[in-house]
Amino acid sequence: MTSFSSRSQPPEVARVTSEAAELLEVLWGRASTAPVSASQLRVLFILEHNEGINLRTLADALGSTPPSTSRLCDRLQAVGFVQREACVTSRRELRLYLSRRGSAFLADLRSRREAALQSVLEQMPSAQRAALLGGLEAFCAAAAARIGETDTDVRTA
Repeated sequence: MTSFSSRSQPPEVARVTSEAAELLEVLWGRASTAPVSASQLRVLFILEHNEGINLRTLADALGSTPPSTSRLCDRLQAVGFVQREACVTSRRELRLYLSRRGSAFLADLRSRREAALQSVLEQMPSAQRAALLGGLEAFCAAAAARIGETDTDVRTA
């Protein structure tokens, strides 16, 4: 039998967290992200938290090249989720913004994802839900601090 202290060590917690993330992907896969791909969805999340960034900054956040990132933005602009505006200080530079339609899409997606999660959480005992909430809040704080150590300008999802 595995003791509680060995089960709470980072390698075991990382394994279980990874398994939970995979299950979340399955649940979230049921909440279609159409008409956007996973890469495009990541662009929307980045723009939501970094309004007015330029293409190079977005490309860096994605770990991609500006031409590839530009094509992603072309597609997102075509469906009305992203707006490009000329920078006031440099006519050659464009600023990227999430449109109202893009914001509405993200709100709807989050709503559908949360409904899927709620149906699972309702099956858990109240005490375990409370423990999960506390653990997830601590995880989010630690992850945000870790992300902040490596990249203070762009928050990704």
